[in-house]
Amino acid sequence: MELSIILVFIIIGVSILLFITELFPVDKISFFIIVALVLLQLTTPEEAISGFANPATITVLALMILAVGLEENGVIQLLSDGIKKLKILPLILLTPAFMIISASISAFISTTAVVIIFIKIVTRLSEKYGFSSSRLLMPISFAGILGGSCTLMGTSTNLIVNAIAKKHGVEAFSFFEFTWYGIIFFLIGLVIMTFASRFLPKNKERNLSSDYKTESYVFTVKVTEDSPLIGKRFGEIEFLNQEDSKLLKLIRDNQVINDPGKYIKLMAKDNLVLMSDLDNFQALMKENGFVLNEERQKKQLENLSDIDGDKDLTYIETLILPGSNLIGKTLKGLRRMSFEGAFPIAIKKRRNLRNTQERLLRKNIDDINLKPGDRVLLEMQEHKISDLYNIENIAILNEHEFKPNVSKSKRMLALLILLGVISLAATSVITILTASLVGVSAMLLTNIIQLESVYQKVNWQIIFLLAGMIPLGIAMTNSGADIWLSNHLLNIMSNQDPTIVLGLLFGITIILSGVISNNATAIIMAPIAIAVASGLNLDIKPFLLAVMFGSNFSFFTPVGYQTNTLIYGTGAYKFKHFLIIGGILSITLWIVGTLLLSSSL
Repeated sequence: MELSIILVFIIIGVSILLFITELFPVDKISFFIIVALVLLQLTTPEEAISGFANPATITVLALMILAVGLEENGVIQLLSDGIKKLKILPLILLTPAFMIISASISAFISTTAVVIIFIKIVTRLSEKYGFSSSRLLMPISFAGILGGSCTLMGTSTNLIVNAIAKKHGVEAFSFFEFTWYGIIFFLIGLVIMTFASRFLPKNKERNLSSDYKTESYVFTVKVTEDSPLIGKRFGEIEFLNQEDSKLLKLIRDNQVINDPGKYIKLMAKDNLVLMSDLDNFQALMKENGFVLNEERQKKQLENLSDIDGDKDLTYIETLILPGSNLIGKTLKGLRRMSFEGAFPIAIKKRRNLRNTQERLLRKNIDDINLKPGDRVLLEMQEHKISDLYNIENIAILNEHEFKPNVSKSKRMLALLILLGVISLAATSVITILTASLVGVSAMLLTNIIQLESVYQKVNWQIIFLLAGMIPLGIAMTNSGADIWLSNHLLNIMSNQDPTIVLGLLFGITIILSGVISNNATAIIMAPIAIAVASGLNLDIKPFLLAVMFGSNFSFFTPVGYQTNTLIYGTGAYKFKHFLIIGGILSITLWIVGTLLLSSSL
């Protein structure tokens, strides 16, 4: 074995060890790989950084930008609102219904973004109807992964394998070329997870809303004269009949109506005391013509006179600590103070027996005295956050992004751009890379998205991971490591049935993806799959599909895929739940996938 091949295997082994131990972040590991390849002369400097210009990397980046544009313009929220209507289904049908929707959306939108949406929705439904959210989160995560495996743009793994195939002279995959395989795999997952969901743990002792900071604040809002809701009865106003928000009382002409009835009509200049989480509150403000109060508007205009619109605004959640000079103050009192440029807009009382919804009905929220453990939500300019540290005995808990108003026209335009990208790519009019770049350009030209948001919200770890791992595949080719490995595999498997060879490749890929990133697994295994198939004079595509699917089917550990890691800490799961239930799913898909793919050899 030549020294260069040994060095490549050492780098791969050390990389896998670092990925498993998480001693460094994945982007840092990828950067180390680039440097090591150059210093050991396994690639040229140009080849070592070629991952940053690789079509797969740029395509993933463009798709991430499109996802940011969809989120910022309310398309994701629109999907979320539609999904909430599933609450009318019997509980036994929620698992397959949520899995079907998760898989369908994940075929075209980031699986991670989809699962985050479902976490919030499932949390609210579980609190309202008293079922365990853990019974749904794992099936939803697995469905998202399976759905992403159905189309070429469904996951970054699919794009990487396709890019490696084209580089080795293999015909590229079309958009829906392997969709029917993905649908079969999803249906298997649907049956297994619907049955297995009854064996998942209950999480009554856990509070997902606490983990995700979705407990409700209490806001007082005023109805403007141009509100589209004026003249409607409270019983006809959709958001007041959902679990996301609660109308505590109506203040009209200085008269207070506690828990107003559904037949009362809304009038201009009414003041409403609402209980809602922050995300839902912002949506209500945008869509229904509400303002917090004139004082807030006046201060906001004064504070924004030297900046561009409201882009610098943010929400800060603060905790009142013992000894704070704010104890005993009210929201009304805080607004009269010079509060370091911040404007208090809401309060969340600490949980105890006295702080019930009924008590809030009896007292004006602006007049409730602050006590240790209470939280105050502040609206302020982002560059002034450091000024809050001048206030003694308060803790800054969270910073929530300020979401400016988004018109319905922009929301629809963003959705049309996404549909256009999918249509262009699916019909092969242009490549996925070209279609996604055109989509990003359209969003930038129509001001649907700003580059400042892109810089902040894109997951650059994934970009660096791809950029660092792709040159490793080049090094395997330069050194001959892929040929050496495939030759040894061929010697072992020379007398074996092609189905067994394909199955071994599929199984090794699944196991490897359970301990390191699915993208890294695809980059390592795809060149080997091409070499093995070529050596056996077999069709290369089934072997590439085995790598593609195997890299995604890491259901048996909570670290093999981002969404599994996301639900691991929130759904009261233990490692054994992934190992047993996810293991059964992985083994089943491995067997079925091997038989399906081998039929085309």
